[in-house]
Amino acid sequence: MQGSTIDPSKTVLNYHHAVETAHGHSEHPDHRLTGVIVFLIAESMIFLGLFSAYLAFRVTAPVWPPDGTPRLELLLPGINTIILISSSFVAHNADTAIKKNDVKGLRKWFAITALMGVIFLTGQLYEYHHLEFGLTTNIFASTFYVLTGFHGLHVTFGVVLLLGVLWRSLKADHYSSEHHFGVEAAELYWHFVDVVWIVLFLLLYIL
Repeated sequence: MQGSTIDPSKTVLNYHHAVETAHGHSEHPDHRLTGVIVFLIAESMIFLGLFSAYLAFRVTAPVWPPDGTPRLELLLPGINTIILISSSFVAHNADTAIKKNDVKGLRKWFAITALMGVIFLTGQLYEYHHLEFGLTTNIFASTFYVLTGFHGLHVTFGVVLLLGVLWRSLKADHYSSEHHFGVEAAELYWHFVDVVWIVLFLLLYIL
């Protein structure tokens, strides 16, 4: 019988594969967070187009808002703005908690964030109900509803995303300090929603 020969290069490769498997690493880099960032950039382009249209209407109009348009109240939108901006800090606490393997902390902070999002949406619906102009009243009214409504749709999706993370966190060891992509993605999306609202608030209510 001839003795079998061992290929040193294959031995080294097998060793590295075993180490990667033991530490839960895949053979390829994880680009999921990059995908989320690309998605948010694409969404930003949509909002940028809407902002540009609003500014074009405003610059070309002889009077803005058009004559007869009731002034927007600042109290409720101002409170809504404070709630939404504060929710970003609350969401960040959830990310900090899971990086310390504090799953209960993750659940608590994301639950509060989702609740703040629901309060924001409720305030927006209340404002819609009491506005003295409709979607087709004039160009200002139309752009107002499109911009705030499209943003409200994103907030709604953000709340669903947060609740999805909460639901998945109920599974033992689903999120940990080593595996928390879902938490990071939800937090990043929520920050995006907040930044967009700040721009909207300045354009529609302040400037």
